[in-house]
Amino acid sequence: MLDKKNARLRRARRVRAKIRELKANRLCIHRTPRHIYAQIITGDGSNVICTASTLDKDLRGESGGNVEAAVEVGKLIAKRAKKNGIQVVAFDRSGFRYHGRVKALADAAREGGLEF
Repeated sequence: MLDKKNARLRRARRVRAKIRELKANRLCIHRTPRHIYAQIITGDGSNVICTASTLDKDLRGESGGNVEAAVEVGKLIAKRAKKNGIQVVAFDRSGFRYHGRVKALADAAREGGLEF
């Protein structure tokens, strides 16, 4: 199990180094079996601009570990980013495979107006 986690973190480190080079704001996601989290971080990595997760008051009632919840989180993070004046981000999937909940969140964020 530890090797699987280390491999994911190694992939995440490689992607984050490239994003840091570009100095782009990044949409960073994290998923657990029960919840999914998304946050937009500044290009230098010093500040979190906005966040959304299945633990927010708006989304807390539903199940957090399914694709429908990930879609709602994607819409919410896009709405909050636009409110803060951000339209272009780099997608940081944190080493997770781009399928299922990760893909659903990304697609919903794109539909909400984020470009990546």
